[in-house]
Amino acid sequence: MAISDVEPRLMRRVSDAVAGTNTRVMTVPPITDMLTANKQSVDLRDIAMEDLIGRRPVDIHVDAIAGYVTGKRVLVTGAGGSIGSELCRQLVGFEPAELIMLDRDETGLQSTQISITGRGLLDGNDTVLADIRDTESLEHIFEKRQPEVVFHAAALKHVSLLEQFPDEAWKTNVMGTLNVLSASANVGVDVFVNVSTDKAANPTTALGHSKRVAEKLTAWMAGQTGKRYASVRFGNVFGSRGSMLPLFAEQIRQGGPITVTHADATRYFMTIPEACQLVIQAGAIASGGEVLILDMGEPVRILDIAERLRAMSGREDVEIVITGLRHGEKLHEDLIGAGESDERPLHPKISHARAERLDPAHLDRHVWKVRGGMLFTGSIPVITDSTQPRITDFSVPRAREHQKPSPHAERHGGDRS
Repeated sequence: MAISDVEPRLMRRVSDAVAGTNTRVMTVPPITDMLTANKQSVDLRDIAMEDLIGRRPVDIHVDAIAGYVTGKRVLVTGAGGSIGSELCRQLVGFEPAELIMLDRDETGLQSTQISITGRGLLDGNDTVLADIRDTESLEHIFEKRQPEVVFHAAALKHVSLLEQFPDEAWKTNVMGTLNVLSASANVGVDVFVNVSTDKAANPTTALGHSKRVAEKLTAWMAGQTGKRYASVRFGNVFGSRGSMLPLFAEQIRQGGPITVTHADATRYFMTIPEACQLVIQAGAIASGGEVLILDMGEPVRILDIAERLRAMSGREDVEIVITGLRHGEKLHEDLIGAGESDERPLHPKISHARAERLDPAHLDRHVWKVRGGMLFTGSIPVITDSTQPRITDFSVPRAREHQKPSPHAERHGGDRS
């Protein structure tokens, strides 16, 4: 497949067409990567799940992006994580005057530094070891380094773990975000982009509720400063820490079973580079207090992903087990919450919603936990209405046509159309 910017839909058609014929489907890097790579040879590789599900990135004029990053002091929190590290790698290409990578994970910071500079000595000004929960430390760092643009990617994000320990979600995702916002406002940061999640739309978990509050705090600070403080919301990111793809791959490697919560559960997906491109674009086109939401197309059934990954691995013998939805977990995610507008003034694929403002003076952890149903097991509300479009048919055609229905499919009605 030597096609520039090939659509994932075409990738799936080709992959399905040769399924069962012992044919490898390979692809080449984008033409821009070939022209800028130091190596003389072109790396052919087998297609991956990201090629089949990913979307074509939404194009925004590069000069609009470069205008607010080039020659500026840029700080990224959570720089050692999967999203934060890719953000740093993309930002370097816009030639900021200084890129400040902040994280509490020293190993993550080293990995990010190596990926950018080829060295991991951690002895320069580009890496900063700090915890966003530490107000005093953040204030000192911001006063000393004087960032002009901030990307806030540091967060706790594991749903089940935060259901057990909601106070940790409060400390990092709420108070940690407030600390970064306050430090930014104190030194006059011009652009602040808060990385959020689709779980903040109609939240039903501690993670979703904490990220929702972070969006509201960002909107409030935008009103206080009059500057471009905004949030970006997107769905699941392939390859990020804790995402399902590495989990499924490891389960297949160990011989199974592959665990899926519900036969009909769906999610929106994008790749790490796509997610980071949206975050950087948000700083160029968002107005203060907005939440930018990417049109992620049609949701994909998780069971279909598990079956396709199993087929691509040549391990049809691995069992898929339905475990049941966990406490607070939705069957289908929403990108736009109830009561939020879906305005697209600048690009047909990017929605601009207006977040409610929350004065930090009104923050109350106890009230937050009560409203989120976190004090009583099983009391987090379930949102029944969904704003999702129809589901993408991502199943494996040949497996569906030639195999008998699995027990879990029969239990759930067997309707996969």
